[in-house]
Amino acid sequence: MTLLEVRNLSKQFGSITALADVSLSVEAGQVHAVMGENGAGKSTLIKALSGIQPASSGSVSMRGEVIAIESLADAAAHGIRTVFQELHIVPQLSVAENILLGALPRRRGLIDRSERDRVAVEVLAQLGVDLDPGRPAGKLSRSEQQIIEICRALLGRVDLLILDEPTASLGEPETRQLLDIVRRLTERGVGVIYVSHRMNEVLEIADKITVLRDGNYIATHDAPVSADRLVHDMIGRAPGELYLHEPVEPGEVLLDVKHLSNSSVHDATFNVRAGEIVGVTGLIGSGKSEIARAIYGLDPVESGEVRIGGANCLGWSPARMLKQGLMYYPSDRKREGLALNRPLRESITLGALKRGGFLAGGLIRAKQEAAETEQLAERLSLRPSTTAAPAGNYSGGNQQKALIARGMIHRADVHVFDEPTVGIDVGAKADVYAQIDAYARAGAGVLLVSSDLTEVIGVSDRVYVVAEGRIQAELIGDDINEAAIASHFFTES
Repeated sequence: MTLLEVRNLSKQFGSITALADVSLSVEAGQVHAVMGENGAGKSTLIKALSGIQPASSGSVSMRGEVIAIESLADAAAHGIRTVFQELHIVPQLSVAENILLGALPRRRGLIDRSERDRVAVEVLAQLGVDLDPGRPAGKLSRSEQQIIEICRALLGRVDLLILDEPTASLGEPETRQLLDIVRRLTERGVGVIYVSHRMNEVLEIADKITVLRDGNYIATHDAPVSADRLVHDMIGRAPGELYLHEPVEPGEVLLDVKHLSNSSVHDATFNVRAGEIVGVTGLIGSGKSEIARAIYGLDPVESGEVRIGGANCLGWSPARMLKQGLMYYPSDRKREGLALNRPLRESITLGALKRGGFLAGGLIRAKQEAAETEQLAERLSLRPSTTAAPAGNYSGGNQQKALIARGMIHRADVHVFDEPTVGIDVGAKADVYAQIDAYARAGAGVLLVSSDLTEVIGVSDRVYVVAEGRIQAELIGDDINEAAIASHFFTES
């Protein structure tokens, strides 16, 4: 039975067309994935179906009846609920209070706590999740907070659930849990629109997949469909162009870490050589990101050696590490990498004003800064290529490119990337991988910390696997494959 029918949906913002004649349908109990690069129109489609930004033209039908969606309340009245990528959690409130946020049951003018907890437990049970309704939401993991959002959406009538990048910040175990929840919902007859950049999970969960590009409808595929076909539809070029790194004979050791230890990292020993891309992977919480942060001086260290250019830099500040030739790209670019309310060019030159020649007599040479950052933006296919807009206005992929542009100004010997492609589309990923490869080809060393096994396997010359804060294995050559990596994710103890 056709639950949702979207016909020729379009959305204009002035003279700009964000969505053009997009059509798709969702059956009851079906998962229909929507894929595309940032700027493809996915968010505009979600906002139109949710009532946040009503469509300019076209029609939406539920069970054969054309409906008007002018607000979130309109969408909810027709059984359309959306869980957005940005979570809306009040950390000081309990699980139950967050689930019923804005709809807390009352008795004699006071909150009915027993009814509140009863409803929360009931909706959690529908998803097969065991969460303490009285636990503060701020103490939950990201995946548990995501479950609260889904529970909130299920409180009222829900015929169609829209999930916007639900696993963008989740590791493998948490992703598996969320996919199980989606399956339970479809078994109840709920239709799901699933928006994600993660190819593997889309291929696993989706019954149909629609691809958008530049606001236009490209194709709808019935599962199964090849990843190569989807990538080609999304970026308009061959998937083989995604991973371009060709192994070379590595040069001298540029980063040499021995017995690095702190509260999260235990006796980590590894190295990175010139021209080499070294992957570091493991489950969320394994300690892989903590290794990168300890090297750069963001987290305190207790013992060991971190040698760059012959000097033991253990415990040095990030500023000293940067001067020594190590560039770090944080996983949380919004909180740790960018000044979101300031022009993007300032984020690109952050910490690099002197190195980039943008200072004269203690003053910033603003015209030169603007000109050179826009040249870098053009080289990295950053869109829009202007760097004058606030950094927060750009998509995740373009924000990541801004961080990479900063690294190009610093001309570092060692580049440490922590989850460089989290939450960005496949086209932006191709551009990020191309620049990582360019650093290696220029003779720099690259340390790539990532939970994405596909990218680790695709670009790495060597791979270190981390579990419980310890390096469990070093893999090279044909041993760099998913089965071999995953076999070291768990310790025997």
